[in-house]
Amino acid sequence: MLAAKRLEVMIELEDNLKAQYQVQIDAKDAEIKRITKENDEQKAAIAKQLEQIQSLSTEAGANKRAEQQNRELHQRCENLKEEVEKQKLRTKSLQKDLDKERAELAELRKFDPDKMKKNLDASKKKLAERTASSDLLQKNFTKTKTENAELQSKIKALEAKLAKLEVAETEDA
Repeated sequence: MLAAKRLEVMIELEDNLKAQYQVQIDAKDAEIKRITKENDEQKAAIAKQLEQIQSLSTEAGANKRAEQQNRELHQRCENLKEEVEKQKLRTKSLQKDLDKERAELAELRKFDPDKMKKNLDASKKKLAERTASSDLLQKNFTKTKTENAELQSKIKALEAKLAKLEVAETEDA
């Protein structure tokens, strides 16, 4: 019985303590529930933020890759622009060289070997004809000169005879 009394006292003590501290216990239970709820909300917020961070992280990685590709493409573009400028200068230089070569080719075409050979052959023929005709003219000139000299001497001889005849006639008369 003693045990039952003690048990009753303990239950009574427990009820007294509960009555005294029930408000505080209820307040603490409410606070624990509120803190637990806040904790759960914070965990949910943290989970949501973690998801956002992960998605932003992947997006940031994608952005970094895109930026890297952009830089690389920009650099390639600059290199290609420089290459285009070099090629333009080279093209201008080659165009000038081509113009020089065309002018030189035009000059060389003026001296076409086949045409020059034909001209040489024609010139040789003309020279041969002119040489032959010059020789003929020279012979004719020499012959004419000789004839002229003979005729001049005949004229002088005839003039001398005429002078003698005139003198004889004037003496006879």
